[in-house]
Amino acid sequence: MKAKEIWFDGTRIYLRTDDGRVASLLLKSFPRLYNATDEQRKNFTLGSFGIHWPEIDEDLSYEGFFDEQAKN
Repeated sequence: MKAKEIWFDGTRIYLRTDDGRVASLLLKSFPRLYNATDEQRKNFTLGSFGIHWPEIDEDLSYEGFFDEQAKN
C-alpha cells in the first residue's frame, strides 16, 4: 500500500491510497498533529509504511488508518 494523498479538515486526517481507498482518523487522537500549525502538518514525508512529520516527531502507519476504521 502506498499513500497517494494526505489532507486535513477541522477534526480529521485523511489518507487516500494508490488503490483508491480512503480512510480517516480523528486528529484529537494525535495531540502533536492536533496542536500543530497548518505549516507543520504540511511538512511530512511518505515512507514505505507510513507518514512522518519531522518537525513535530509524529509517525502514523498506513495500516493504522484502516485498523481504526474497522473499529469505528
